[in-house]
Amino acid sequence: MCLVAVREFGSPLLVGLQPMPYWVLQAAFDALVPKGLQWYWKADFFTEITDEAIALHRRYGEAIPTPLSAMHLYPISGAVTRVAEDATAFAYRGGGWAGVMAGIDPEPANLPKITEWARRYWEELHPTSAGGAYVNMMMEDEGQERIKASYRGNYDRLTRVKKRYDPHNLFHTNQNIPPAP
Repeated sequence: MCLVAVREFGSPLLVGLQPMPYWVLQAAFDALVPKGLQWYWKADFFTEITDEAIALHRRYGEAIPTPLSAMHLYPISGAVTRVAEDATAFAYRGGGWAGVMAGIDPEPANLPKITEWARRYWEELHPTSAGGAYVNMMMEDEGQERIKASYRGNYDRLTRVKKRYDPHNLFHTNQNIPPAP
């Protein structure tokens, strides 16, 4: 039903809705983001998109530093909002958007430029956010307070789970949740 509705809505340039193995979906955009690109990401959750935020998106969109750089907003809706915030690690289930500002370029010399764009964009937009971010879209230099904000009230429980299943913190890369003391 959904596929028919998408194909009947205007004249889409591309419709990729079809049965496919999971690995095909995961690799669908690999050609658009080849290995070797320079990346700097900043992310936040947003419960609403204010007029102030729209103005910032427009300003930073017009100042995009490289053709691959982007800002994405992913809706948090549907089934995910029907699960209690403390049922899993993911706590931002009240609806809204997950946003990411991504400075991207193949040229290593452009890393400072794309990093500065993403950081400034995030710094100005962050006050309109819900506080945390989707941890897979965060840089490793975000700090423990950002990680705590991203898990909200689930963070303490997650440290206890970590103590039970990974007391030596073997799995400590990315956005680490250390074991409870």
